[in-house]
Amino acid sequence: MKIRQALSCDAGKLHALEEELFSAADFPLSHRSFYYHIHHNLLYVAETEAGAIAGYALALIQRRDAKLYSLGVASVHRGSGLSGLLMRQILQQLAILGFKRTLLEVRCDNTPAIALYRKFGFSITKKLDAFYRDGCDAYLMEKEHA
Repeated sequence: MKIRQALSCDAGKLHALEEELFSAADFPLSHRSFYYHIHHNLLYVAETEAGAIAGYALALIQRRDAKLYSLGVASVHRGSGLSGLLMRQILQQLAILGFKRTLLEVRCDNTPAIALYRKFGFSITKKLDAFYRDGCDAYLMEKEHA
């Protein structure tokens, strides 16, 4: 598995993975959105030896504080530590870019994601009522960079 910055040619594969992972209630990204983020934000992919996209991490960087906008790993690769590799890579790059803080929102019922974010130093700062289209609440989490 290779972790690398996303390229324009990855937009279609990223969109296909996004449709596999997220329902409409979770605000999935479109093909056009991926293309935009590849060129304007920080987007890393995990690529298999066969050239498939196994996962990605997207951080918005056109702001005062970085925002981890989305993290997705294909179901066949869950439990392999891939989400941790992606998190480590993107947080390291955000620190290099000089960000002092990273924010994210996560569904309150997404226990595995919350545990992952806590492992990387994020803490819950606020509950966002009915944040998602299906009415699910979210937690706002943040991490201060050293």
